[in-house]
Amino acid sequence: MDKHKGRGWFIFWCTAPAFLLFTIFMVIPTVNIFRMSLYKWGGFSNRRTFIGFDNFKTLFADAKFLQSFQNTVLLIVLVSVITIALALMYAAILSRRQLKGQNFFRIVFYIPNILSIVIISAVFSAIYDSHNGLLNSVLALFKGADAQPVYWLGNQRIIIYSLAGAMIWQAIGYYMVMYMASMAAIPESLYESAGLEGASGLTQFFHITLPLIWTNLRTTLTFFIISSINMSFMFVKVMTDGGPDGSTEVFLSYMYKQAYTNSTYGYGMAIGVVIFIFSFALSGIVNLITRRETLEV
Repeated sequence: MDKHKGRGWFIFWCTAPAFLLFTIFMVIPTVNIFRMSLYKWGGFSNRRTFIGFDNFKTLFADAKFLQSFQNTVLLIVLVSVITIALALMYAAILSRRQLKGQNFFRIVFYIPNILSIVIISAVFSAIYDSHNGLLNSVLALFKGADAQPVYWLGNQRIIIYSLAGAMIWQAIGYYMVMYMASMAAIPESLYESAGLEGASGLTQFFHITLPLIWTNLRTTLTFFIISSINMSFMFVKVMTDGGPDGSTEVFLSYMYKQAYTNSTYGYGMAIGVVIFIFSFALSGIVNLITRRETLEV
């Protein structure tokens, strides 16, 4: 009895600091966000007016918020699908093909992930430059030097896709390395048996590789979708600041402007509540859609 009691106290004292930190830095701020979303407050004075759900009523009638919602969803879908697909393809090629300099390619693909978002944004801002940028210079070789330049960061129709390109380039390497680690655990005998049966490389990928790394894939997919919300804010803040005319505004950038620039803190916290609920709902939907029986070797 004393032995079990001593183990219980040991577990308690080991986990208590983690629970305390989680409560201080996660639970309390989250509760405060929900509470402040019910007030009208500029963020600086002591005058707070309780207005109930008026902030939320205003929010869902706000055209700029709805545009930021559309941009966020577009970036999540576009960046997640392309990044995961390319990461899987590169991981499969580097894992299954005997290529010279495999370690070199791993390092090259992974480097963008360790770079600062500010550096990556500066690199892509230079690439997208309308006069001396790499993209327009390449296009000029085919279209002629007198052709009108493409305003990658100035055209409202394409700027969101320009941001997506930078986000994809930054993230591919990290997920490629994770998928390569999972693929390395698959027994070679499975591929050899499939090869003897006449299965092509593509067939082996969809019937052997993908099912056996599915658990890792669905976990990273959920993580990446949620992290895309944060990443989009950082890229938007550095590269476009939401412009031109709000065409690249996303959830967090719009929340930041309302709470800390326009001094409508309560309204900004209402946006934060919507982001919180949206993130959890999206995680649940992705987990539900990707749920399947786990295969083990």
